[in-house]
Amino acid sequence: MINSSKIEEFWDDAPIDVSTEVNFIWSIANKLRGPYQSDKYKDVIIPMVIIRRFECALDETREAVAKKFEEVPSYPAKAMYRISGYQFYNTSRLTLAELVNDADHLAANFKFYIKSFSANIQDIIRNLDFDKQIDKMDKHNRLLSVVKAFSEIDLDPNTIDNMKMGYIFEELIRKFSENAEAGDHYTGRDIIKAMVSILLAEGCDDIFDDGKIVTILDQAAGTGGMLSTANNYINRFNPTADVRLFSQEVNPESYAMCLAEMLIRGQNADNIRLQDTMKADCFRDTKMRFVIENPPFGCAWGGKDAPEGDEEAVKAEVLKGTSGRFPAGAPSSGDMQLLFIQSAINKMDDECGRAAIVENGSPLFSGGTSSGESQIRRWLLENDYIEAIIQLSTDMFYNTGIVTYIWVLSKNKRTERKGKIQLIDASSFAHLLRKSLGNKRKEITPEDRIEITKLYADFKENEHCQIYDNTEFIYREYAVMQPLQRSYAITEDRINAMLSRGDLSALYDEAKVDELENADELTGKDKNKLDNFKKNKPVYDAIVEALNNAVSDKVYKNSETFTPVVNNILSGIISDAKDSKKIADKIIKGLSVMDKTADIQKDKKGNVIYDTETKDTEIVPWETNIDDYMASEVLPHVPDAKAFFEEDLGKKNPVIKTGAEIPFTRYFYKYQAPASSDELAKRFNELEASVDSRIKKLFGGN
Repeated sequence: MINSSKIEEFWDDAPIDVSTEVNFIWSIANKLRGPYQSDKYKDVIIPMVIIRRFECALDETREAVAKKFEEVPSYPAKAMYRISGYQFYNTSRLTLAELVNDADHLAANFKFYIKSFSANIQDIIRNLDFDKQIDKMDKHNRLLSVVKAFSEIDLDPNTIDNMKMGYIFEELIRKFSENAEAGDHYTGRDIIKAMVSILLAEGCDDIFDDGKIVTILDQAAGTGGMLSTANNYINRFNPTADVRLFSQEVNPESYAMCLAEMLIRGQNADNIRLQDTMKADCFRDTKMRFVIENPPFGCAWGGKDAPEGDEEAVKAEVLKGTSGRFPAGAPSSGDMQLLFIQSAINKMDDECGRAAIVENGSPLFSGGTSSGESQIRRWLLENDYIEAIIQLSTDMFYNTGIVTYIWVLSKNKRTERKGKIQLIDASSFAHLLRKSLGNKRKEITPEDRIEITKLYADFKENEHCQIYDNTEFIYREYAVMQPLQRSYAITEDRINAMLSRGDLSALYDEAKVDELENADELTGKDKNKLDNFKKNKPVYDAIVEALNNAVSDKVYKNSETFTPVVNNILSGIISDAKDSKKIADKIIKGLSVMDKTADIQKDKKGNVIYDTETKDTEIVPWETNIDDYMASEVLPHVPDAKAFFEEDLGKKNPVIKTGAEIPFTRYFYKYQAPASSDELAKRFNELEASVDSRIKKLFGGN
């Protein structure tokens, strides 16, 4: 286990100032004003930053690569990599600075320059559809100034290392995505560092072996910040480790930046994919030592708001059952977070896989007992995949101020953790930024990170940490009902209540008739319905009149004595015995009210019949005996209540009454007494006096 007190010695926490570079690049973006709206600046700036980054990286080997290409145009790409020093190259001797010298042919030469890159780089730029932007800038006389400006910025990896370049990319992304759609929440490096620190705090002794191959996956990689940070962390502990990074990202701009940096790091380009994780797993044959990710919050995988093809792909994967990526099924179509969690577990190494995933609060408790969300949580708990859930502070993200949680998942829990889940309230371990960045007003400082990591690794209960058995969060849903005891009477109030509820609406429904009569067009089915209503109207009116004529104060304590009364009323109105019984049953029920003085009704076998209208739901912890629960929680209030567990897994569409939720905040709730009436009165008087004083000053008073 890593000694968390030593973390700061190995971690680069020195402030990284990218303001000069970002401000310079942003000033270039302003050159696009006119032909481009501000939200479209990124269509030019992102590709140009990437191109300039590659150009600077290749500066030392440009001549050697160009010479070899001239000698052997068909020289193999992998062999050319060795000459360039990277997994990419450019066969042209041109540079951005040299392109500027031939302004008349700038657009054509620039396109030639781009096509001189190796195929993997061309793929990046092609995904960004940059050719169109070159033509647009050329048409509007912006190309020369933009290319010239970028030729003057130094993005050499020897000057701007990968860490700093990552910050530059991410700050640009933040600026371009201040109005990002819901769910697109860029993760700050402070959060990423905390996630990596926690992820590697235990269960990772093997990654320090000489030459150890360590696989890390991010299924929603963005610009690759999580992968880069994890890579840096591991290499600081073990410089001999062969860290292999894998990513999937759906956004082309983010993917391009991620791939660019991974190529400069020497990572395998084939492991960096532009792919929607909901649609496919690009690395089916590779299990991951670590998964680290921040999937989108509250984004739909199904329905009209879902990306095209997601719903079909998810449903197809669910049908695979335990052999697919979503063995526990699908949550509601409006949120894909629990699908990402299942996919992460599927990708984790079966012996020692670990994951850290940022989620909002929804996956903890959303959905009823039988919902997909509840059953996925149950599956997670029953399989003992959740190691810890850590609540972060609010205002930690650039685009949202909501509370977020780090889920720590594991397939190699240490002995003390088996069958347990650790809840950590780290909401107080954050400090205000000197200057807010969008909605991000707080950060996890190195000291905060060390404290959070220590809370996790120590695995001891205190005011910030609580530990529970997994079964604490699994429950059974019981139906609780009282014996059927109803009195029956024909009174004006009961008649009016019955008609208001629509107990006889199957016979005649005045509101529905009005709706159908005023409809612009009726289907054949609706026309038949309207005809039947009109046919039944006289019968309905006769029944209502007969009931009103039979109004009395007499109360019947059971249905047996009341049924003949109703049958007698209907005998002169409805001739068909079958129809008469149907309507009689509705009237008998409609004229009844719960009455504890009435007879307890029983079936033909003498068993007590329970009143479904008294049905209530009790959520009972898995390990709690239902009799004990009823004795302590229900019977003192409702002495004749009885609990029923109505789960039936044998049906085609099974009735599921066993679920799971993790109501995190309940476990850390601290009661705060409200202010006294005297204190409130004092505050009110002070406020009133302050307002009066300001009004007097406003109008020149004393």
